[in-house]
Amino acid sequence: MRTHHTTDRTTDRTTRHSTRHSTRHMGTTLLVAGALLLSGAACAKNDTGSSDTASEPRTIKAVDGCGKGSWTDPSDLSPDRTPARCSSGTPAPVKLAKTRKITIATGTLSAEYVAPLEMAVKKGEFKKEGLDVTLKVLPTPDALPLLAKGDIDAQWAAPEAAVMNGILGGFDIKWVAGNFSPDPKSKSGLWVRLKDGQSAAQVSMAGRKMGTMIGKGSVISYPMNTALRKHGGGLDKIQFQQLGSADVLTALQNGGVDSAWLLDPVWRKVDGDKHYAFLGGQPQGEPLGGLLFGPNLLSKDQDAGVALLRAYIRTVNTYFAGDYKKDPSFVSELATVLKTDKTILESTPSLRMDWEIRGGTTDRLQEAYKAAGVSKGDPLPESRTVDRQFYEEAVGHKP
Repeated sequence: MRTHHTTDRTTDRTTRHSTRHSTRHMGTTLLVAGALLLSGAACAKNDTGSSDTASEPRTIKAVDGCGKGSWTDPSDLSPDRTPARCSSGTPAPVKLAKTRKITIATGTLSAEYVAPLEMAVKKGEFKKEGLDVTLKVLPTPDALPLLAKGDIDAQWAAPEAAVMNGILGGFDIKWVAGNFSPDPKSKSGLWVRLKDGQSAAQVSMAGRKMGTMIGKGSVISYPMNTALRKHGGGLDKIQFQQLGSADVLTALQNGGVDSAWLLDPVWRKVDGDKHYAFLGGQPQGEPLGGLLFGPNLLSKDQDAGVALLRAYIRTVNTYFAGDYKKDPSFVSELATVLKTDKTILESTPSLRMDWEIRGGTTDRLQEAYKAAGVSKGDPLPESRTVDRQFYEEAVGHKP
């Protein structure tokens, strides 16, 4: 989803730049997609093999340490679903015969949801697989055409509107692993300023002005639309005002907007204040972002793709399996990795790291993009947008 958890001033500056950059270049991304198609995308697909083309099934073997709990049914949308887990230190590495250089693009290196990748680099988990991984900071609109062309191998982002439009235009890209869902105690999401004597149940969002630093093409459009509809609104029934991260709370407090989408840890500023009410946030148990693969890992080098997922999953099982913020020494290490203040990390609950992808998430995202007016063409089926085979093989699950 989603690049939407920022924790320090440096990240705020990066996010403001990325938000402006994303808005400015959304059209550019789609034009590049069209240009690639017209100039020979079809030939490229014939050369590399599209991920939609039937290929010989890969052999999936049982994995020590990854038993029944290492996979959950994608159709299970229970908010209290226990995320898939293997034992600590598993799945064990299976080192590739030849080292592969892998570049993963990410919108930021300061957000908590990127921590498993950064910890995997720091702890040598990728190296154990024979992978030489570089994390490269790039906004999604800039990274997307590079991923489609094979100039980068993976993207730590989300199936945003630009991604869906790119796939519709012919990009060979799929969402292959999830990242996190919020802790039940988190109130990152839609907040509204109440009128005197008004309760949250009495709020009607139709016609209201909402402030957010996140564009309509973000995966947050989905939970945003859901929360609005519960209160008589919807992305097509509100006035949408995009603001810098430092301005969203100020606008809500001074009356510049009626409601706002507040991120971690900003919502703490109004939590408990009777003048404001929390109306809803990202659905629990449903990741909205994670790893996107392009043709290099989807079809050209699937062994490297599985190895990358294996290292990521092992990192989650070893360091982020539960409430990782209960360990003060680990929080200190995490703060160093993310280059942020330990007290900021401690001010919000641990994320529920989750490598799996729920069934129908991209359908619900596309519905929100349509409501926001940022989608192109007919909705894409999940078979065009999601590929679970890499993490299933990594944990030894036979579909």
